[in-house]
Amino acid sequence: MTEASLKDGAVEDVAVAIVGGGPAGLAAATRLAEQGIRDLVLLEREEEAGGIPRHCGHYPFGLREMQRLLRGPDYARRLAARARAAGVDIRTRTSVVRLGPGPHPTLDLTTPEGATRLRAERVLLATGVRETSRAARLIGGGRMRGVVSTGALQSMIYLKGLVPFRRPVVLGTELVSFSSLMTCRHAGARPVAMVEPGTRITARSFARALPALMGIPVHLETTVEAIHGTDRVEGVTLAGPDGARREIDCDGVIVSGAFTPEASLARLGGFAIDAGGGGPVIDQYGRMSDPAYYAAGNLLRPVETAGWSWREGLTVADALAADLRGGPPPPPTIRLSVTGDALRFVTPSRLSLDGPAPAFDAVQLRAARAARGLLTARAGSRILWTGRLDTLPERRILAPIAPLLAAGPGAEITFALEEGRETS
Repeated sequence: MTEASLKDGAVEDVAVAIVGGGPAGLAAATRLAEQGIRDLVLLEREEEAGGIPRHCGHYPFGLREMQRLLRGPDYARRLAARARAAGVDIRTRTSVVRLGPGPHPTLDLTTPEGATRLRAERVLLATGVRETSRAARLIGGGRMRGVVSTGALQSMIYLKGLVPFRRPVVLGTELVSFSSLMTCRHAGARPVAMVEPGTRITARSFARALPALMGIPVHLETTVEAIHGTDRVEGVTLAGPDGARREIDCDGVIVSGAFTPEASLARLGGFAIDAGGGGPVIDQYGRMSDPAYYAAGNLLRPVETAGWSWREGLTVADALAADLRGGPPPPPTIRLSVTGDALRFVTPSRLSLDGPAPAFDAVQLRAARAARGLLTARAGSRILWTGRLDTLPERRILAPIAPLLAAGPGAEITFALEEGRETS
């Protein structure tokens, strides 16, 4: 694609462009269309809209949104059908390669028909998350077949009917790791081990019985040090808590979880990125550092359920629609951050005063490790809010926004955990 080729074509004008067709993007598009904003498009790079649930051929999806229990692909199809029924223009196989600045941003696109350009009044980013790769985890060994992420595995099995291995090792114990166990079972594969670097399984307690029921050993405080094989995986070396190494024969490795927001577009566009969460900095309306842009769903942080992301898409869409109808909310003047090693991030991390109804009535924090004590929000020496905290790693923590606004314009609010304290 060249700049000249873009200039040769006409620029299409729309009210709203939504980038990403997962639960958050589809929910936002449907809500906006239902509110009378018809001149909007949803841009999805895959062949079908639906996001990660398209690849998850198992339950449970849909209870919050549709009051029924669905498999992932059925849930994704229903969300897309709802959006189309509301009048949303869903454009698949369309990739956004550049985001221009506001107040009327242009988006450079690649489509099956070639390069095009679109101009919007507002843009909503809902590009979701991706799993951390083997390379980013510094796992040794050559390039070979049989090393896949959970998303790639689910795509192979549920969408293409391919089974890449029969006896894999699963790296990680997040909820998505247990999803990979169910995917393997569906395909007739039998994992030989789950490997977890932490001291305990990351997923919630209801998932912990699954490996035992399937006869799969779980190795805690253990890492995959190297993957062996030439053309395909033949085994792995595990490093245990005592430093001892052991070899396990296997024909595949599922590198699962350790999600990170798919924020490459936002980074290339020069938007402010939260160092802790990895997603764009937003205020309580979902606005990014350029007020023509909004963000929702798992792009904001790793990682929440499809239902949670769907709800965020609805509430951010409401804030965006109010912006289009009555003008933008006031600029954010309060900054939020976390301190200490117990907390990873807070989002939203910017707050505005005296604006319309926000998309978020609470900030979300995430624990980096098991922690217990008193969670405190301070502006200087002033305590604005406290709450008891007893949490495991990667659990959602919510704190109300309303008390934080009392800090006033220009305030810097810090969240900290005072361990060992149970009451204020």
